[in-house]
Amino acid sequence: MKPDFPLLGLLARRPASGYDLGKWLQGDGRFLGRKSSMSPIYRALADFEARGWVTVSRIESDQGPAANVHRLTPEGREALVVWAKTPHTPTARPMDVDFMVKLNFAGQLGPEYALPIVQTELAFRRHQREQELSNPSPSHDIDPIPEIDAAWLEEIYHLTEDRGWQNTSLLISWLETTERYLKRLIQRQQATTA
Repeated sequence: MKPDFPLLGLLARRPASGYDLGKWLQGDGRFLGRKSSMSPIYRALADFEARGWVTVSRIESDQGPAANVHRLTPEGREALVVWAKTPHTPTARPMDVDFMVKLNFAGQLGPEYALPIVQTELAFRRHQREQELSNPSPSHDIDPIPEIDAAWLEEIYHLTEDRGWQNTSLLISWLETTERYLKRLIQRQQATTA
């Protein structure tokens, strides 16, 4: 089983039960493309325990059932750091959640972790944009059904293509701004420790 590093990253923020993790996924986690199904959460927690990455404490409650609270061990913290240092691999789809997941849970360890993730994504998106510019829109060899107007088909194609172009442009702009911010933050931190 491949470790669920985002859940390990959540446990780095605070010890939690499986129920707590599920509640987080229903709220803040929904922006990271995760479903709040409990089965994968409990499988991941059992995997973490088997690897020695978490300890489990049973906490009794007067207001409900007892909770098994998971806390990272030194080995779990080290596993998270090792994962955070692994290079980010961008996906072809600009809005895929893998980037935000890696940035959120690896980047939480500090700006020096976040910066290479942002730089890798930015370089990939710039290269992707260069390829898009060098390849003009494909000619459409179409033979639509009678209910489709060929001229309108061309228009709707360009409208949807433009939406994708704009989304990628916004992402590139955000990545450039974030890269600049992280560099300044790291420089300030280095100046205060020097």
